[in-house]
Amino acid sequence: MSTTLPPRTTAPAPPAPERRSAAELVLRVREFVIGAALAVLILVTWLVNHSFLDDQGVKDLLLNAAILVLLATGQSVVVLTRNIDLSVGSVVGLSAFACGSFVSGTDHGPALVLLLGIALGTCCGLISGALVSFGKVPALVVTLGMLYVIQGVGHAWAHGDQINASDVPDSVLTLGSGSVLGIPYLPLISALVLAATGYFLRTYRSGRQLYAIGSSPEAARLAGIPVRRRTLAAYAFSGAVAGFAGALWLARFGTVVADAANGWELTVVSAVVVGGVAITGGVGTVWGAALGAMLLTTIGSALVVLKVSAFWEQAITGALLLAAIATDRVVRTRSTRALRKRRRD
Repeated sequence: MSTTLPPRTTAPAPPAPERRSAAELVLRVREFVIGAALAVLILVTWLVNHSFLDDQGVKDLLLNAAILVLLATGQSVVVLTRNIDLSVGSVVGLSAFACGSFVSGTDHGPALVLLLGIALGTCCGLISGALVSFGKVPALVVTLGMLYVIQGVGHAWAHGDQINASDVPDSVLTLGSGSVLGIPYLPLISALVLAATGYFLRTYRSGRQLYAIGSSPEAARLAGIPVRRRTLAAYAFSGAVAGFAGALWLARFGTVVADAANGWELTVVSAVVVGGVAITGGVGTVWGAALGAMLLTTIGSALVVLKVSAFWEQAITGALLLAAIATDRVVRTRSTRALRKRRRD
């Protein structure tokens, strides 16, 4: 009795690694490039004026970037889902004024102020998120409308008044001016929020799902990802961070008006996009967004030291934004072509 052995099959050779295009390399090193540009900018400014990096100069750089880094962190989570939040600046203003009104002439501690700011911002974020995720209204329309609604509420509430630093408890002001081991509280708080958000996005399944939603909302829905709930949570987080930043704004400056941080919406979006978070969603990290925020604030400080017109700050920011969007577009186009070619092969 003879047995017939099945013919031997040889495993197909693994495909040869594709040569990475220059655009893909640029995408991988975007954060490194931003960090290098930031270091060069600081070095050049210090060579012109050595006081730029003295103790007070370093503290000013950290304090100026702290709130923008916070807002960029919250905005990144929304942009990753292929959405946008243009109401963060108005939320900061409303939160700062509301917290100032709450503590004015009292002895309330900073914990209550921060909780109030977070609660107010979360409510604003939930409204925007519900309209975008469940109402299916375009995010640009919803958040632009929320921007004007919140500004209107703030102006109607304030009636042109302002909160004076003399009426704010010293414990709250200490949060904005105090330091530990020579490092101001605000940058430390921003760093903690940034690190926690980055860890969540990288480690937890719900964090990774935000990337999947931004890459392809329809594919994410077919994969069983609760797209609406995740989008709502992203907006709630962005609003909470903006409200939290508003409370810190009060602690930092003491004297606030209802339209504090007016116009910061585009600055926040610019920081996020320059930092490598694709405006089309699904790509980027909060670390890159933080570097983008630090780069933009440092540009403003450096131009003052270098005695350059403030007009150039806006021009440079616009140029960086256009360059980042163009780079993302090239990378996405090259990646799509490479994927189609791989499928044909």
